[in-house]
Amino acid sequence: MFSAVGWIANILGYILTTFLRWILDLLGQNPAFLDSARYKESVEFFFTDTIIIFLMLIIIIFIVSIIRSFFPPERTRKLLGEGGRTRGFIGNIFAALLGIVTPFCSCSAVPVFIGFLGAGIPLGVTFSFLIASPMINEVAVVMLWSLFGWKIALLYMATGLTVAIVAGAIIGKLKMEKYLEEDVCNIKMGDVEIVKPTWKQRITDAWSYDLNLVKKIWPYIIIGLVIGAAIHGWAPGDWLAKYAGRSNPLAVPLAVLIGIPLYSNAAGTLPIVSELTKVGVPMGTALAFMMAVTALSLPEMIILRKVLKPKLLAVFVGIMAITIIFIGYFFNIVLV
Repeated sequence: MFSAVGWIANILGYILTTFLRWILDLLGQNPAFLDSARYKESVEFFFTDTIIIFLMLIIIIFIVSIIRSFFPPERTRKLLGEGGRTRGFIGNIFAALLGIVTPFCSCSAVPVFIGFLGAGIPLGVTFSFLIASPMINEVAVVMLWSLFGWKIALLYMATGLTVAIVAGAIIGKLKMEKYLEEDVCNIKMGDVEIVKPTWKQRITDAWSYDLNLVKKIWPYIIIGLVIGAAIHGWAPGDWLAKYAGRSNPLAVPLAVLIGIPLYSNAAGTLPIVSELTKVGVPMGTALAFMMAVTALSLPEMIILRKVLKPKLLAVFVGIMAITIIFIGYFFNIVLV
């Protein structure tokens, strides 16, 4: 399959280069850079990774969508809500696992978070979902697998799950329900009948969901791959290795501080992370940057402020920042 991907990538690269050469000739500009090794490597990276990532996304999201059809939100609320069977720490684990098959960005996960609170799901359990959903959904796992291999993907998923479960459990133990805004406390969800779909409906819905999700995230992936291709060919590797490399002990918290004001999803961030690691940035530092962008973004904080009082919001940000920094150092140590 990979030889076919390389063959298609070469054809697309040739078409792009021919088009750019024609445009530059038309404008009277020198097209010499199109023959440089840096340009050719960047184009090869862009088309090869684009084909592999989209193929894996379509296949794995379809499989995950079938699995998800057995866990509709109504069933989740019944399991985790008042009188549900999965309470306490088990509830944190279940909610974090649910986040893997629920690919929301950090902002779109907030309405689901509010719905869970309205259904009577404990505060700490809802936070486990809120943390896991944008950080370790199937899109992130597929792209990590295609860019770094299955071992890195599994290690990232395991550490992300640990963050979601532990952070949610700590917030639950702190008993901070009084720091929810009053409007959220007054929301009450009614019972909804759970409809069991047929296999034909599951497959149809999974395929429809798959296509709609890919349509929604493809611009982020393309933008991320274009930036990644630029880094691949022209990034100042020596400069990045000096200020974000292993020689700088503060590189991980610095990467988290830079990532927090930004907003993107894993699809747009991971191609950039991949190229940063190739020019000298350690894996843990690059992944800490991605976690801060996807799970601790400033836009998410602004939306959450409408739901949480400042003290609870500060506790959430503090726990997340500390755990992301810890994971960054952990990856840098184990992946030497």
